Amino acid sequence: MSNGHVLTPVATEVLSVRHELRDTATLSLLPPPGGAPFAPGQFSMLYVMGLGEIPISLSGDPAESGLWIHTIRGVGNVSQALVRAIPGDRIGVRGPFGSAWPLDRARGRDVLVVAGGIGLAPLRPLIYRLAAEPEAYGRITVLYGARTPEDILYFHQLQAWKESARFHVRVTVDSGADDWSGNLGPVTHLISPVDFDPASVVVFTCGPEIMMRFVIRLLLGLGVAGERIFLSMERNMKCAVGFCGHCQYGPHFVCKEGPVFGYDQVAHLLAEKER
Repeated sequence: MSNGHVLTPVATEVLSVRHELRDTATLSLLPPPGGAPFAPGQFSMLYVMGLGEIPISLSGDPAESGLWIHTIRGVGNVSQALVRAIPGDRIGVRGPFGSAWPLDRARGRDVLVVAGGIGLAPLRPLIYRLAAEPEAYGRITVLYGARTPEDILYFHQLQAWKESARFHVRVTVDSGADDWSGNLGPVTHLISPVDFDPASVVVFTCGPEIMMRFVIRLLLGLGVAGERIFLSMERNMKCAVGFCGHCQYGPHFVCKEGPVFGYDQVAHLLAEKER
């Protein structure tokens, strides 16, 4: 982070709000003055006066440096207040923080992106980057799972990616009404080695930890090396700079060394429940 706003939030304006789902909204913000460009996978700390702050992944296109876009699900006091924001509101922001998806590791290889629920948001900047330079990679496969059709995040964008020759996209839901004609079942049901070369594919995944555990277990069983699997773990982050120690697991500070990790780094953490 090069803007100097390490611990003190800087006031910024909400430019637009897009309501994605019944409990989820995407906010477009002005970056803080001197704010550094963000890399896919990084996050910001968003502050609501009188309530506190939370870490939220940057979910926009990294090429659009004049906007910081965050998709937020309202699950607590701060996130619910952010989801209720309207254009013109002022909120505090710190960032960007954290590690990025290592796209350089994927150049010349097949790429598999596996997302569940709101976990598609931290992966969207990576997909934008893949779309901007598809010739640099092998086959690009995007798999996404949601609870119901009504819970599908970025529905229209997924459809656009699906219709693009650049991607192979499949979506599944845990349960759907009679008018749902798509895939049913967990996202692991979509994983097939015909979509990628297990000997060389690079995998990026984000979603509920139980989902990631099953995805990784399946991929390892198919012969994908753990060193080529990367995931985002946003566990217990509060200060974003490792001062409070709340996100420490063994030798790791999730906020400082993550949220993006190689599977080999955090295999032992996936076996532990969140605190």
